[in-house]
Amino acid sequence: MSRTLAIGDIHGGLKAVKQVLARAKTTPEDHLIFLGDYVDGWGQSAQVVDFLINLKETHNVTLLRGNHDDLAYQWLTKREHNESWLFHGGNATVKSYEGYTDAQINIHKLFYESLENYLILPSNKLFAHAGFQNIKGPQYEYHDTAYYWDRTLWELACATDKSLSPDDDMFPKRLKIFDEIFIGHTPLTRIGRSIPTQMVNVWNVDTGAAYKNPLSIIDVDSKEFWQSDPVHTLYPGENGRN
Repeated sequence: MSRTLAIGDIHGGLKAVKQVLARAKTTPEDHLIFLGDYVDGWGQSAQVVDFLINLKETHNVTLLRGNHDDLAYQWLTKREHNESWLFHGGNATVKSYEGYTDAQINIHKLFYESLENYLILPSNKLFAHAGFQNIKGPQYEYHDTAYYWDRTLWELACATDKSLSPDDDMFPKRLKIFDEIFIGHTPLTRIGRSIPTQMVNVWNVDTGAAYKNPLSIIDVDSKEFWQSDPVHTLYPGENGRN
């Protein structure tokens, strides 16, 4: 039986993504929805991209765009050094591309360009790296960066009075559009969590793999989830994201 599985922010942790896919016993029939941020953090960012390119050849895969993926793409295309990006994981990405040929890098540029901003399933589930801002839905967004930079959707879900009914006039309009929303982007370490967490109808799957927590996969229907080992234990001697 095929499943729909959402995978949180990888941040260069190739060993972690291989481990957690194996623990979830994924098959080519499963729909694997990667929520973005494949790079910046651990030392195998470019290799994660290689892995995902190959995985898409054999599996049913949707790859969403994360803010770090966009930052890495800007570096690859413009070769501009954004100091903030370098500090927040970009240095590891730059190092991971050492030895890559122009032909290999061009393939990666096409990968970054092919990433999707969001996915809506017929079951009325939305998937995005960060969220959206327009109260009519992501299809009406004015700025693409909202899909992979915005944090207000998650903050809104965290702050919404859980006793409110969706029929209440005070219930946030953005949270009425979809039955469920799956995101990454904002590490759950910020609220002291390390497992996929639901707030109202928003599920956050970024369990802090960029830092000292595991990478997570969740079955979007059953809500069963699987985790890698804490990613820093797979990369001794590295610091991940600062």
